[in-house]
Amino acid sequence: MQRLIALSLCLLSPLCLAACPTWDNRQAQQEIRSLRQQLNQWDEAYHRNGQSLVDDEIYDQSRDRLHDWQRCFPAADQSQQDPLDAAGGPLPHPVRQTGLVKLADEQSVADWIERRDNLWIQPKVDGVAVTLVYRNGQLQQAISRGDGNSGQDWTTNARLVPAVPARLTEPGDVILQGELYWRLEQHVQAADGGVGARSRVAGAMARTQLSSDVAEQIGLFVWDWPNGPEPMTALLERLAAMGFADSKRFSLPLRDFEQARHWREYWYRQPLPFATDGVVLRQSQRPPAERWQAEPHWAAAWKHPLRKVVTEVRAVEFRIGRTGRITPMLQLAPVYLDDRRIRTLSLGSLGRWRALDVHPGDQVAVALAGQTIAQLDSVVWRSTERAQVVAPDPARYHAHSCWQPTPGCEQQFIARLAWLSGKQGLGLSGLGAGSWQALLDAGLLPDLLAWLELDAATLQQVPGIGEERAGKLAASFALARERSLERWLRALGMPAAVSLAEEVDWNVLAARSAAQWQAVPGVGPERARQLQAFFQAPELQALRYRLRAVGVSGF
Repeated sequence: MQRLIALSLCLLSPLCLAACPTWDNRQAQQEIRSLRQQLNQWDEAYHRNGQSLVDDEIYDQSRDRLHDWQRCFPAADQSQQDPLDAAGGPLPHPVRQTGLVKLADEQSVADWIERRDNLWIQPKVDGVAVTLVYRNGQLQQAISRGDGNSGQDWTTNARLVPAVPARLTEPGDVILQGELYWRLEQHVQAADGGVGARSRVAGAMARTQLSSDVAEQIGLFVWDWPNGPEPMTALLERLAAMGFADSKRFSLPLRDFEQARHWREYWYRQPLPFATDGVVLRQSQRPPAERWQAEPHWAAAWKHPLRKVVTEVRAVEFRIGRTGRITPMLQLAPVYLDDRRIRTLSLGSLGRWRALDVHPGDQVAVALAGQTIAQLDSVVWRSTERAQVVAPDPARYHAHSCWQPTPGCEQQFIARLAWLSGKQGLGLSGLGAGSWQALLDAGLLPDLLAWLELDAATLQQVPGIGEERAGKLAASFALARERSLERWLRALGMPAAVSLAEEVDWNVLAARSAAQWQAVPGVGPERARQLQAFFQAPELQALRYRLRAVGVSGF
């Protein structure tokens, strides 16, 4: 019953990334503990040492995943859930540093705006939060965010940063909260991403000594004045008078959801002097500073679209191509990137798969290369229980293997047929991998050329092939007999596109030495050896006789 309740809550939550895993309680304990340890390692490196070991959006998704698993398995160990448990420092904040509720989607944003009035919008500057304390106009303390209640003493380094004023014209005590950021020139978030800007600032402020050139690279965006005026207009005017002009420049009144969507898109795609990871929506009115909570109700974040998304590997499969190349494929829990649904990912080679050591149950980060092709960015963390994966033996598959559909050869055999009938081969319409698979399943393809003898009546008996389609396939098969020697050689996989004279036939080509092949324009030593091996392969000799028997010219 607890699992069912947790699953219902998960499905209703905007943070729920996937359905509950099908683990028993023992494995759930292990997986939750392992992920929590990984998050603790990232937290410690970031909050203590100023090192960002993982992209922010990968961190956020990983923490959301931990919350999902804890909802799914409420009986599992729930200790140390706060990412800031170990992040506090020796200096207390005079006013709590709040976090921000992250709005999951457009509907959440629209609902949040609908329930409030007198709203403003700002870019969510991607840096490190700091509290600045001024007494009688003089900078007294700079405190890192830490756990929100206390943080590290950054005062010495902050005094070296030109963007942090040593003195304010504003009388009395002033408490400012803002973001120290890395200055960037014409930075377009959609194109450039975070470029490690947050980590650079965190690392700089954590140093024992801050050089002047690094200090010059650090900017300050003040996003609140807890003991300042409440109306946003007055607050921004007085911040600008103190020298914080960017606070006014990048804080705009917000009328409705459409306007919020406009500014989020605009700041995402237009040049800015800093990295951003979304926008901040906030009310003009807020409670007195002493009542501020960890996640305020008067402000929320709407993050930029994900550039990388974390998902689970469901299976590792291996595709064997026409030339015997083995390509590992990851079957993923479906995710969306840039409105593209991604559920399959190629790893390119067996060597890369082995180096990455990816197994079912692992969590991986997926990105888009050139905004179009999904690729594996990294293995975020590994499942505690490693499912066994057996890869095909690469010694078994090569350019001259699998000319028949013997056990273990079906994939390469179908790939050969798909190439043969494709535009780079014979150019036979209506024939693709699916059609060849249907004929193979029907037992009609004992070898690569058995289809040449199939007629419409036989084809019509194949499940899924009706009378009309059977007639079209039979016509395509008949057309194949009329193709030239050159097209047939390409269709059979000749390893170079070589123009042939009309008088050349198989015997002439098969008699050529590697040196004679190398004399052909565009053919180098390696290609020459491959061409010689192609014409001498026993499998091709048998196919040659078969083609000559059915009247294909040149064989």
